[in-house]
Amino acid sequence: MKLLETTVKNNVLESMTKILDTHRAQLLEANKKDLDAFQKEDQAMYDRLILNDQKIDGMITAINEVKAQEDPVNRIISDKKLANGLVVTNKTVPFGTIMIIYESRPDVTVEAAVLAFKSNNKILLKGGKEAIFSNKILVDFWHKALLENKVASDYIKLLQMDRAETQSFLKNPTEQLDLVVPRGGERLIDFVKEHAKCAVLISGRGNNFLYIDEHADWDKTLAVIIDAKTAKISACNALDKILINNNIPNYEEKLLALQAILKERNVTILVDNEIHKVLSEEALITENTIWREEFLALKCCIGAVNQLEEAIDMINTHSGGHSASIMTTKDTIAADFMQQVDCAAVYRNASTRFTDGGQLGVGAELAISTDKLHHRGPLGLKKLVTNKYYIYGEGHVRN
Repeated sequence: MKLLETTVKNNVLESMTKILDTHRAQLLEANKKDLDAFQKEDQAMYDRLILNDQKIDGMITAINEVKAQEDPVNRIISDKKLANGLVVTNKTVPFGTIMIIYESRPDVTVEAAVLAFKSNNKILLKGGKEAIFSNKILVDFWHKALLENKVASDYIKLLQMDRAETQSFLKNPTEQLDLVVPRGGERLIDFVKEHAKCAVLISGRGNNFLYIDEHADWDKTLAVIIDAKTAKISACNALDKILINNNIPNYEEKLLALQAILKERNVTILVDNEIHKVLSEEALITENTIWREEFLALKCCIGAVNQLEEAIDMINTHSGGHSASIMTTKDTIAADFMQQVDCAAVYRNASTRFTDGGQLGVGAELAISTDKLHHRGPLGLKKLVTNKYYIYGEGHVRN
């Protein structure tokens, strides 16, 4: 793949910000068609589908942030001359063609494309049918920006396929395909892993846990839970499961206080056997599989544990490997938790809602990766490249 000059790429991004800003009315009109056609049973998906001026401003900001970042391509990772005279240089290179499969959120159509393009990758956008009108006009905007700068429009392509067609494409791509990023729930991830013939980078389910240690600051704990559970239920960084150490002082009183703040915010509560002894009017968890479920709703589970190790085991067994938080004033307990919990992001005394590229200083993200290869956490611009070794010789042969 031929590399584009950084100035050319940035000029395309500048054009796109202007097009987005001057064509807001057209974009919002297209989005209204999607909203009008959507069945509102899934409130979380409906919320992700909505565009407004604030979200358009967010798209423009994301593009400008990526434009301001250093070009990640052709960077020297290592450079050395060996004893035999060979010069070995390891440099960053594009993946090639990336396919992202996602639902509902039209802003992903902007964020994914800007990251792929700035890192010199081509991108195939497989959005959900519920956002088809929004996605089509956004890709039209991208094509206009590319053509204004004499760059081929096939750098950014919208795929309109049903499930069977997607399966067929993953098995036998009709064009080069180097990486697939499924951005969604377990069913989507399993579908892509089963059928894709190229590398798959997992952007896993949320199902995030918060552990309340016996040494937690209670006021801070309640504030963090309110934010993590109720601020944005449609986000993959929202809180779903709360574990509380039953040795915490005033255990029953604190459980009742936790129940009260959740009920005030219309959160449905499910509890294990131990918690049910105190919160007897709440629904009892009867199936252990619910601890693995991502809710994307005003709903949470509360369970009791007797020690830190029990909490860590629960999280590592059931979470999606996305985010987990501990509330504690003890450094050693926090350190043990953060070292041993197997998630992409681990927190001490903070909301899981910070697991976001912009919030963690990464900038726009393609996804939150829960993979351990090639990268874990927010998949920003710097991580949308791979590497290649360049070896320079003078007729060298290996004896």
